Amino acid sequence: MSIIITVSNQKGGVGKTTTSAALTSGLFLAGKRVLGIDLDPQGNLGFCLGANMDSHYTILDVLKGSVPIQEALFHSEYGDLLISDITLSSSGLEKIPSNRETILKNAIQPIIDQYDYIVIDTPPALNLLTVNAYSVSDHLIIPMASDILSLVGLAQLKETIESVRSELNPVLNVLGILLTRYNGRTTLSRDVLEMAQQLANQIHTKVFETKIRSGVAIAEAPAHGESIFLYNPTSAAVADYLAFIDEIAPEIQLKEEQDNGYY
Repeated sequence: MSIIITVSNQKGGVGKTTTSAALTSGLFLAGKRVLGIDLDPQGNLGFCLGANMDSHYTILDVLKGSVPIQEALFHSEYGDLLISDITLSSSGLEKIPSNRETILKNAIQPIIDQYDYIVIDTPPALNLLTVNAYSVSDHLIIPMASDILSLVGLAQLKETIESVRSELNPVLNVLGILLTRYNGRTTLSRDVLEMAQQLANQIHTKVFETKIRSGVAIAEAPAHGESIFLYNPTSAAVADYLAFIDEIAPEIQLKEEQDNGYY
């Protein structure tokens, strides 16, 4: 059974898709079987990892039942992908009379045992697509840029998480808050870290020890359709993402073993 990780924040520009792409490609390059699912109508996850965006089925085709999920998979250099495009923003999924929150869960069942990890990138909104991601996930990662505006709206995120846990997915685990564009030498970054830690306590999680610094390679890699790990492995920000994957790996493995009754 796949371990499913969703990367989510309703605020845009916080490094959500970059983090999703780093997890997808990083785990794949480490020898894992990985599927990346793009639930953001902007379609940036597929773009970042070199997917052909013009002539391929999308996640919307799968959610609507138009094509089998096996036919919609895009086999990239960094794992399999279910890509998206702008049509996902007007999908009409909200008009489905019942089980709207578990459409994704049902759609991926035929292939869920084929992967070690499934990484889901979500839109910058707390909408039906986001709830679908939460309802199927084992773990949630919340990227947050190191600025004050990134704190706005996280109370609503807390409410959404609690609602999904009570009604759809009681085992949803918030792995932690990942600070991006972090500069520990500035007062602003240190202040945001302190406030993020307070927020993490409220949702019974933590701020990850690893912080992601800014880096040109992070911005340049998507234009080349390359993983950040191959585009510029010497970048400080790339090293941060490697450290982040190393940080979360033991916790993910421990929860998997607990869920399987090994402890």
